[in-house]
Amino acid sequence: MTSSPWTHHRSAGVADDVDFEIKGQELQFVEIELDPGESAVAEAGALVWKDATVDMTTVFGDGSGGQGAGFMGKLLGAGKRLITGESLFTTVFTHQGQGKARVAFASPTPGAILPLHLADIGGTLICQKDSFLAAARGVSIGVQFQRRVMTGLFGGEGFIMQRLEGDGWVFVQMGGTVVERELAPGEQIHVDTGCLAAYTPTVDFDLVMAGGVKSVFFGGEGLFFARLTGPGKVWVQSLPFSRLAGRMLAAAGGQGGQNRGEGSILGDLGDLIGGNR
Repeated sequence: MTSSPWTHHRSAGVADDVDFEIKGQELQFVEIELDPGESAVAEAGALVWKDATVDMTTVFGDGSGGQGAGFMGKLLGAGKRLITGESLFTTVFTHQGQGKARVAFASPTPGAILPLHLADIGGTLICQKDSFLAAARGVSIGVQFQRRVMTGLFGGEGFIMQRLEGDGWVFVQMGGTVVERELAPGEQIHVDTGCLAAYTPTVDFDLVMAGGVKSVFFGGEGLFFARLTGPGKVWVQSLPFSRLAGRMLAAAGGQGGQNRGEGSILGDLGDLIGGNR
């Protein structure tokens, strides 16, 4: 069996670095190796297994320690997580024994786990609200507000996205297959609003109309595309969970979401015309 391409081994002399390996294909999990005293932070409920020497502690906020030791600092960190749709609490896993110890976390939905070293991409990643899975201790989970009204209303993720900051490893969960695009200054791509998974802050995120009247009414792709302008990096996911859930609900006979992107504004009539009913 070939080794995973997503494997990292600790670099000598680098602080708060962790070893890890992404295992699996469509239903992945990340296995993190900790040295004595090292910690990993994860979403509540993401644990698959851990060695007995790894202690588990539930903390208020994101566990980064960046908000200070006072109650108000912890309350601020927890409030940011609540705004982005996450739990008020995270779980910190710390190796308290000798030698090496491992802990593993899995995504709750089919797709890919993408490891990113924040120091290599400028220290900040903006991503969809539910994408954070786990990180090395020290990564801060904040809020990114969309300043443009139209982008907030029709951008697929609303006015609020997650903002991950720090200089360590972070593991984000994305749907389906993930593609990374490096945009040159001024270079643009159009992405289905639901398929935009993450981007760096240097990328300008705006909306563009999805064609003419016929395309809007019958194209099944919604009113807008996400227009991303470089320079910077963009990560695109092939299967947003909302699209998968809509298909499943439609197949079960319920009034599910649209099957492709934001869907036709004709609703059921559009589905009938498009052969989805």
